[in-house]
Amino acid sequence: MRNSTVETFILLGLTDDPQLQVLIFIFLFLTYMLSVTGNLTIITLTFVDSHLKTPMYYFLKNFSFLEISFTSACIPRYLYNTATGDKVITYNACFIQVFFTDLFAITEFFLLAAMSYDRYVAICKPLHYVTIMSSRVCRILIICCWMASLCVIIPLLSLGLSLEFCDSNVLDHFTCDAFPLVKISCSDTWIVEQTVIICDGLTLNMTLTCVVLSYGSIIRTIFRFPSVQQRKKAFSTCSSHMIVVSITYGACIFIYMNPTAKEEVTVNKAVSLLISSISPTLNPFIYTLRNNQVKKAFKDSLKRFALLSTKRKY
Repeated sequence: MRNSTVETFILLGLTDDPQLQVLIFIFLFLTYMLSVTGNLTIITLTFVDSHLKTPMYYFLKNFSFLEISFTSACIPRYLYNTATGDKVITYNACFIQVFFTDLFAITEFFLLAAMSYDRYVAICKPLHYVTIMSSRVCRILIICCWMASLCVIIPLLSLGLSLEFCDSNVLDHFTCDAFPLVKISCSDTWIVEQTVIICDGLTLNMTLTCVVLSYGSIIRTIFRFPSVQQRKKAFSTCSSHMIVVSITYGACIFIYMNPTAKEEVTVNKAVSLLISSISPTLNPFIYTLRNNQVKKAFKDSLKRFALLSTKRKY
């Protein structure tokens, strides 16, 4: 699989302070459970509630699946390392983790762009919404998101597997990540670094351009509405997605576009923690607390569950 003298890596984690490690472990365990529970709730509601079987919630269901997959690719491993004190990860496991975390993360960017296009059609072309955003089109967009992500990841992974690690196997991070791996490699990493910058830059710029153009048209259309009530309703349908886009893009732009962030290990780890743990936990609450349809679907599901439980008792 590779030509390297290193068979394992050592993940230093977030801190060496034992007391702080306990606090971080509890925090990450709780946020992980909340993230999985919240996103699973959204997925379940979109399956069981007929009012949520629309393109908007179809994309939201897939986004929730990606959030669960992304956070599960890195957080459980860190919790295991902290609980057992075993900071060793094998070479193959490390690169598998890099592959899946990057795959899910990049797919999320393309999916956020697709979701912004869905909101554009819903507000700017409401009479043609059902025709344009058909079930077939939605499926094709989801497939394209995954295929585009694979097209970005596979060349990067191929270059990454060619790296050799001779002098050090210590990664100053809580998860396997491209920058720490490149930093300790004894190979010539110029091509890898430039490829990572180009691929990440293209992904961010392409998807962000789609988001900005979509919301630019949405805002212009909303301000043309004659009624204040219509404007509020239109903004409410987009506000949740805009908040999630701001958090996701803001954190990633900070990591990949700010030169000092690449060198500042502590800052890099903190922002990575935001993306991998806090953001997936907040997103379900952002969508549910600001969306009356989801709140209503949740309440109706609880009522049905309570009614079924009562019937079983009798």
